[in-house]
Amino acid sequence: MSAAILAAAMVLDALLGEPKWLWSRAPHPAVLMGRLVGVCDKRLNHGEARKLKGIAATAALSALAITLGLLIQALPLGWLWSLLLTAILLAQRSLAEHVTAVAGALRLSLPEGRRAVSMIVGRDPDQLDEPAVARAAIESAAENLSDGVIAPAFWFLVAGLPGILAYKIINTADSMIGHRTPRHADFGWAAARLDDALNYIPARLTALLIALTTKPSALKIAAQDGPKHRSVNAGWSEAAMAAALGLSLSGPRTYGGEMTDDPPMNANGTRAATAGDIAAAVGVLWRVWGVTLGIVMVVAML
Repeated sequence: MSAAILAAAMVLDALLGEPKWLWSRAPHPAVLMGRLVGVCDKRLNHGEARKLKGIAATAALSALAITLGLLIQALPLGWLWSLLLTAILLAQRSLAEHVTAVAGALRLSLPEGRRAVSMIVGRDPDQLDEPAVARAAIESAAENLSDGVIAPAFWFLVAGLPGILAYKIINTADSMIGHRTPRHADFGWAAARLDDALNYIPARLTALLIALTTKPSALKIAAQDGPKHRSVNAGWSEAAMAAALGLSLSGPRTYGGEMTDDPPMNANGTRAATAGDIAAAVGVLWRVWGVTLGIVMVVAML
């Protein structure tokens, strides 16, 4: 039953994405999750024992998400509410649209490309030339394919609506408080570590799916370069995407005015990425989505 619901949710997300008419009138579930994390941060992240408080907050958020999922599943027509909510929590179409927008903007001008890419990445856009804008968009596509599509689908298959809700709230918490800054190094520690754990299998599965839909050698590059990335998970999908497109991604980048020393993913690829490469990356997103849907449908028939 879970696989059938997931297959329908994937199709619904691909068809509708995130309708502006709806989310301009009601808060998106991800926004509500962000507000909950923000309340925890504001009320608990001060004084002594910040790491312990962060552990407690992460556990409470997880328990709340799981409980809510169980309650929704138990409602009359629980399968329908699960389907609709899962479709909302998947991000295939919105991811493809946001990344495609960068390609379109970059074809207009570099300033437009910088503006568009600033909507999906955290690095300083003013320092990016055209290839760097393109690489940033492709890196975001690869990482969010894992975080926004494959991982949520994986956890729904494993644990139904409670699984995807728990994953999404921890992933949201990681994005908000899981940074190694003076304010969040301790309080966000648990959220960051749990997010790493929840994404461990999906990240590697994403690399495998990219390789299956493009070049088998992409998996070898992912296994070779993925562990070099500062993220225990993000490097796998980035390296696989880099190999699939013949690009070199990641490498030194500017965040908050400071240059990182990140190693390149697929160092033998070209750094001269273009808007056309962004479009090719979006094609990979949809091929991976299609294969994933096919797998889920096969599981549903077993």
